[in-house]
Amino acid sequence: MSDNSTVVQDEVATEEVPYSNKTVSRWEYTRREMKRKWAGYVMVGPFLIMFAVFTIIPVLMSFVLSFTNFNMFEFPEFCFMDNYIRLFLEDDLFLTAFQNTLIFALTTGPISYILSFLLAWFINELSPKLRSFVTFIFYGPSISGSAYLVWKLIFQGDIYGLANGILMKFGFISQPIVFLQNVTYIVPVCIIVAIWTSLGTAFLSFIAGLQGVDRSLYEAGAVDGVKNRWQELWYITLPSMKSILMFGAVLAITGAFGFGGVVDALCGNPSTDYVAWTLQHHMADYLNNRYEVGYASCISIVLFILMFGSNLFIKNALSKVGN
Repeated sequence: MSDNSTVVQDEVATEEVPYSNKTVSRWEYTRREMKRKWAGYVMVGPFLIMFAVFTIIPVLMSFVLSFTNFNMFEFPEFCFMDNYIRLFLEDDLFLTAFQNTLIFALTTGPISYILSFLLAWFINELSPKLRSFVTFIFYGPSISGSAYLVWKLIFQGDIYGLANGILMKFGFISQPIVFLQNVTYIVPVCIIVAIWTSLGTAFLSFIAGLQGVDRSLYEAGAVDGVKNRWQELWYITLPSMKSILMFGAVLAITGAFGFGGVVDALCGNPSTDYVAWTLQHHMADYLNNRYEVGYASCISIVLFILMFGSNLFIKNALSKVGN
């Protein structure tokens, strides 16, 4: 009897041993777990297939095409680093687009991210009914199809524009300013509108994350010496919602580097003197108008590297939250 129980215990212990144990290889442990949890892989299979077809494969193809001359009508011709040399050493408009993209990303990205969280933190303290109403007020602009129309009316370049009317009424200017065609005002106006429309999915996810923080942690924190709301935020709230903070950061990065839509809606394409020309505009121009797919892929790889690097930086910064 004792021998049988010993064998059963040995079998159970063997099944629970992870791959780190030298008696079971990592591949063997992975294969066993996949076989045991096959139903879960069947469930996520359709998503993985769609993700691979529409995300992973296009990214890999874009990387390969960036080393070719390809016009969509002829077979790609391998040119090695010629596209990248042309991009950084010969294309002056690319440098303008690169600079503008960094300006837009470094302003709208952090501001919209911090603003989204602070507003969510404030709204979280309201009563449920008032919270729902205020959330709708802040979230509305991001889903409104006519949001840009409002800003066009505000910055209309004649006496009927709201901004011009107010400035002329109080004597700040004597002639209307054509805000959306004046190189001095295009970039600031676009940044303001982008921040105003940035309270979207990230904003809602922050509210949901704040609602999901375990309230008992605050009581435990008070016992351990947490004295004010800022310490609660740093040592309890933020560490409890790191995954949601990362999700919001990814959305903020994507929106900050994909700034071209705001410029197109307000100032047209291209903007005056290319003052708001971005990498997104540059890539679309070579892809849709000039049919230089290889060169457009080269631009997309540069944009991808910028976004990926920003993602790594934010991930590293969030790992230090609460420490």
